[in-house]
Amino acid sequence: MVKILHKIESFEALGEWLIGPSGLRRAAFALALGLLPPLSATAAERQSVSLELLLAVDSSSSVSDTEFALQMEGIARSFEDPQVIAAIEALGPQGLAVGLMQWSSLGAQSLALDWTQVGSVAEARALAGRIRRIGRLVGGGSTSMSAALSAAIAAIEHNGFAGTRRVIDVSGDGTANEGESPALPRAIAIASGITINGLAILNEEPDLAHYYRLWVVGGPESFLLTAVDYRDFAEAMRRKLLREIQAPPIARAPRVPERYLTGLRP
Repeated sequence: MVKILHKIESFEALGEWLIGPSGLRRAAFALALGLLPPLSATAAERQSVSLELLLAVDSSSSVSDTEFALQMEGIARSFEDPQVIAAIEALGPQGLAVGLMQWSSLGAQSLALDWTQVGSVAEARALAGRIRRIGRLVGGGSTSMSAALSAAIAAIEHNGFAGTRRVIDVSGDGTANEGESPALPRAIAIASGITINGLAILNEEPDLAHYYRLWVVGGPESFLLTAVDYRDFAEAMRRKLLREIQAPPIARAPRVPERYLTGLRP
C-alpha cells in the first residue's frame, strides 16, 4: 500500500488515484493510517506567503461561454477593487499566492493560471489582466465535485509556496452528477489544514447552497456565499475574496448581506 501511495507524484495522478475504481476506499485507508505521501516541496524550498488561494472555477456544460466570461471578468474586477487591494497590501511583504483551476468532469481539470505571488497594487492589477486573458481550457463536461476538490488539493500541495493559511475557493452552478461524493476529498483537505469555501451560483439550481453546505465547504473559518446568477457573480466574488484575504475571526468578520451569506460551516 505504501509503495503504491509513493508513486503518486503528479497533479493528475492524485486525482485519478482518489476517484478511480476503489480509489475512495484506498484513500480512506491511507488517510486513516497517515500514509498519504508528501506531495509538495520541502519547507526549505518553498516561498513563504500569508495565504495560498486556489480559485476553482466551474467550466462544465451548464456554464455557457458567456457565463464563463462573466466568471473571469468578475474575478479580474475583484482583484482591481480598492478594498481587496488594501487587504492584499495589509498582508505585508509576503502577500498571497493565487492559482486558478477550471474544472468539470472526471479527468477534466486544468490549472489555467499558474501560481502567482501578489503583494502590491501593481501585482494585483497585473494579475487581473492575466485572468482576463485566460481562455476556456475545459470546454464543458459533467460536474464532478470530488474530482475538482482532489485536483485542487494536489495543486496546493505542489505549488512551491508555504502559506500560513491555505484555501480552496470553489464556485459552480450545479450539484455533482459524476463521480463519488466530495465528502472524502473534503475530509482530506481539512486534515491537511486546507479550508474550502464555496460560491454557489443559483441560476440553475435554486437549492444549490444546501448541497454546498452539506458536502463542499469545510475547515477553519469556512463559509459559503451565493450569487443569484452570473451577473451577480462579480460582487459575490469581491466580497468572498475580501473575506478570505482578511480572514478575521468569525466573530469579527465583515458584515455580508443576507443575499450572499447562506451559511458558514457544513
